Amino acid sequence: MTSESPDELGAHVSAEGGVPNAPARAAAIGAAVLQLFTKQPSRWAEPEIDDETARAFAAARREHGIDVAGAHDSYLINLSSPDRRLWRMSQRSFEAELRRCTTLGLDFLVTHPGNATDGDPEAGIERNAKGVTESLTAVDGPTRVLLELTAGSGTSVGATFENLRGIIDRIPEEQRGRVGVCFDTCHGYSAGYDLVCDYEGVWTRFDEIIGLARLGLIHLNDSKHPLGSRKDRHETIGEGTLGTEPFKKLMTDERLRSVPKILETPKGDEPVQSDRANLALLRRLRADG
Repeated sequence: MTSESPDELGAHVSAEGGVPNAPARAAAIGAAVLQLFTKQPSRWAEPEIDDETARAFAAARREHGIDVAGAHDSYLINLSSPDRRLWRMSQRSFEAELRRCTTLGLDFLVTHPGNATDGDPEAGIERNAKGVTESLTAVDGPTRVLLELTAGSGTSVGATFENLRGIIDRIPEEQRGRVGVCFDTCHGYSAGYDLVCDYEGVWTRFDEIIGLARLGLIHLNDSKHPLGSRKDRHETIGEGTLGTEPFKKLMTDERLRSVPKILETPKGDEPVQSDRANLALLRRLRADG
């Protein structure tokens, strides 16, 4: 395998002009793995994916050799909200997200657990599990829901492995097999998981509490802020407080070799060049390891 060969690495790419355009954008950065938005993430409008769009996406995925494709849900969704109206809006929106993913044949849907604005995280965990369960019950299909580890700012739910396991445990067994976890390196470090000084300890704890079998995706992002800052600000690989060493360990960790890994790093004015540079660095770290 050369440093330019497609592997388990990819990036969040634009779906501007329609989701069938995304596979070509992934191919342009030398990736066979992609993440996208199936709609504008800052709007409640829920477009449907028609058969023609689904066929065009599938054809583009085959043409460009995309092995793994998934989506991230809307930033507006808050399945941990105590506000009944907002919770129901969020559940309906999440269900629509899942339906679009299923129509497109996507492998995963990443979701932030949301915020328990009443200050009761346990109740937020219950509400989140209920929303995910209702959506999975309503929408059958191959798409796996991945709960994303959060940075833990404010009333955020999901900044601990225990929070994520709590949500999973409250989802009925019939749907639980379709639920996994997305580990974001920036979020994890900001939440207090020390990937710099205690890399092995972090993954040992993850395996003990959640189980590596439930790890469906890793978001590879450096952080602008220090360990335990509770701030979610992504940085270019090697240019933040994590530095390159944790990413070298991630790239050479055989336990994680088959887990898809997605960049969500700042793209600047030249997104293709930025993504290619970050991917090239990660591949060099693996080759040098």
